[in-house]
Amino acid sequence: MAENLLIHTGNKEEKYRELLPQLQALVSSETNRIANLANIAAALKQTFHFFWVGFYLVEGNELVLAPFQGPIACTRIRFGRGVCGTAWKEAQTLIVPDVEQFPGHIACSSDSKSEIVVPIIKEGNVIGVLDIDSDTPDSFDETDARYLEEICTYIG
Repeated sequence: MAENLLIHTGNKEEKYRELLPQLQALVSSETNRIANLANIAAALKQTFHFFWVGFYLVEGNELVLAPFQGPIACTRIRFGRGVCGTAWKEAQTLIVPDVEQFPGHIACSSDSKSEIVVPIIKEGNVIGVLDIDSDTPDSFDETDARYLEEICTYIG
């Protein structure tokens, strides 16, 4: 198991390219999903200095807070509600450049300005979501979506 991430300075895509094989190696040797979620959240926060990085797991008709890095967060989110609940309902990645413009946005923190939510899919069902918030507007793009979706395949 790696004790430290080896990420050199570079643009966003270069950082993802360095991070992905390290994450894959880290989670491939661990069978506990919670441990893997915790390490992935920590690695993303450490590498990109996002405001908030975390997971919500499906329990019945709600997403329930799972491992995360950052300030305290909403504990439960209903199906179809907010960015996370909508990404779950639609089973697709959502990039929100300005959270204030997203209908029904759930403000866990007023410091959050933009967000990306990626569903975690196993056997065709959404089992959770990866939620990342930034304290600056328009922080996420298709590069983030592509690499974060790949990371979520390691979990599903």
